[in-house]
Amino acid sequence: MERLRIFIMVMAGLLATATLARGESLQATLTGYEESPSVSTVASGDFRAIIQDGGSADHFHYSLTFSGLQGTVSQSHIHIAQPGVNGSIVIWLCQTSTNVDPTGLSPQCPQEGTVTGRITAANVIAGSTTTQQLNAGDFIGAIAAMRAGFAYANVHTLPLSPGGEIRGQIRIIGK
Repeated sequence: MERLRIFIMVMAGLLATATLARGESLQATLTGYEESPSVSTVASGDFRAIIQDGGSADHFHYSLTFSGLQGTVSQSHIHIAQPGVNGSIVIWLCQTSTNVDPTGLSPQCPQEGTVTGRITAANVIAGSTTTQQLNAGDFIGAIAAMRAGFAYANVHTLPLSPGGEIRGQIRIIGK
């Protein structure tokens, strides 16, 4: 009986650890047609994030992969807005010498390929549209918008698409 109790405790611990390690998955497929206004481009991209919070989110890890861009990559962000509407930048995913992340925390953008990073409250900037009431450091607010489907990732290019060449609405894909 004692062995069975120990076995059950070990299995419960392993299950809890696996659940915490897996976290919550978010994803966006980036295309020119998701931009507002739409962009005719062969470029594509994929944004993925894992929130490993166990109920108390204080960071997430992300990867952003893109290729085929017609312009020179100038920056990439997460914006807060519903589909088809342009919204405020709240998180920089990558930066260039042309467009520098005000927090100084995001990696350099490649012309194509993958960038990865870890986002915390220190990465969240105040939204430029004051009526959105997005404050610097409001990590929980940014996560809430992503979980609700009201955030998007996009990649900006120069000179053709300074407002964004590809974009994708962020969605929960698993827990």
